Amino acid sequence: MKLQSSLLLSSLVLSELGLAVPVQDSPRQRLLDGHELPAKYRKTKKAPPYTPENRDPFDNAIDAVGEKLDPLPYRNGLGTSVLGPWNWERSRQNPDLVRPPSTDRGDMQNMRWSFADSHVRIEEGGWTRQTTVRELGSSVELASVNMRLDEGVIRELHWHKEAEWAYVLDGEVRVTAIDYEGGNFIDDLKKGDLWYFPSGVPHSLQGLGANGTEFLLVFDDGAFSEESTFILTDWLAHTPKSVIAKNFNLAPEIFAHIPEAEKYIFQGSQPGSIDDEKPSGKGVKKSKQKFTHKMLDQEPKKTSGGQVRITDSKNFPISKTVAAAHAIIEPGALREMHWHPNADEWSFFIKGRARVTIFGSSGTARTFDYMPGDVGIVPRNMGHFVENIGDEPIEMLEVFRADEFRDFSLFQWMGETPKKMVIDHLFADDPKNGEIFWDKVKSAEKDEVTMPDTDEDSELPVSEL
Repeated sequence: MKLQSSLLLSSLVLSELGLAVPVQDSPRQRLLDGHELPAKYRKTKKAPPYTPENRDPFDNAIDAVGEKLDPLPYRNGLGTSVLGPWNWERSRQNPDLVRPPSTDRGDMQNMRWSFADSHVRIEEGGWTRQTTVRELGSSVELASVNMRLDEGVIRELHWHKEAEWAYVLDGEVRVTAIDYEGGNFIDDLKKGDLWYFPSGVPHSLQGLGANGTEFLLVFDDGAFSEESTFILTDWLAHTPKSVIAKNFNLAPEIFAHIPEAEKYIFQGSQPGSIDDEKPSGKGVKKSKQKFTHKMLDQEPKKTSGGQVRITDSKNFPISKTVAAAHAIIEPGALREMHWHPNADEWSFFIKGRARVTIFGSSGTARTFDYMPGDVGIVPRNMGHFVENIGDEPIEMLEVFRADEFRDFSLFQWMGETPKKMVIDHLFADDPKNGEIFWDKVKSAEKDEVTMPDTDEDSELPVSEL
């Protein structure tokens, strides 16, 4: 009796103070336990996503991050709750793995990796991390390094077996190199600029400006490792000083205090202008090659749902092994259904949130979700799209181990094919809708990033579908 009185008194006190006694029957807890929501919580015509009551025969995209939802494995009356350990943050970032579209089928390699999961090597005034075939097994054609250099910090003189393509993500950077004929090259780059150094070309990188720089490096071999770079100080540290002295025709004592190991990334002195810094010795000559390109200064192709810039050997001649596209996909728009016949697509997402379904033939398809800092792979000839599922534009790079960018548009293909052939394939039992479809595609106008005429969900009852 005393206990009951105490509980009653406590409840009254909490009530007076405006405090609620914790309740285990909250909507979220009911969903986690696999129970239906009470009617009082169902205020909309359509049941919320990731609930037993939800029905979506069209597999519409859900922005779990933007809408702060907890994805659960429910789909059109199938599935149930989760009882074991569950990483909520990961599930929000990958909602289409938790609740795949009903069109997904079969086995497929993982095609997504986040640089947030890559090991970071920290150095003086900078850092680096990489995504290679070791981190992402499907990344067999290309590998990547994300690098940051503070003001004046140098990525030391070095070269690679692989060709190096790069995109400046932010800040300013100075690049130096010599070409195969011994001509020197120096250029200062900003956000959106590129460089390309063919195999074996020695070069250096240095952060400029108040914040230095950050950039994305892409190498034309998925097995590349940043740890296998040929570095100046590393080479000299492993060469007898007597040999170094003979090579430069100087006394061995001159080299008594050169670095005993690689410097890799280190704080350098502040450079002057290119005119002040360029070599001027008797045998010096300027390179005839152009190792850099201003990608974002290109005039974009404007589409109904965004814009596209393409840089390959046609407008950046030295880039013989890497081609790329820079795409902006507005909210609600779609990088149209397409495929690439000449190379795997290696994608890097700079901004926005996307879902991508990859069709692997033989009835196989899988959907992946991407956020800023994520890498995506689509093997050559596999059909796919990129859908903006968030509330901000997607900015992404599509990179290929190829000399030219090539893709086939599904929309264009349909319009370039005889009408009867298309109708017989897709609408033999539905000629009325076949006419509507043909009227839409007959222009055969390629629209790389397309915006649908409406983004409203169909209101057809499930029983009529």
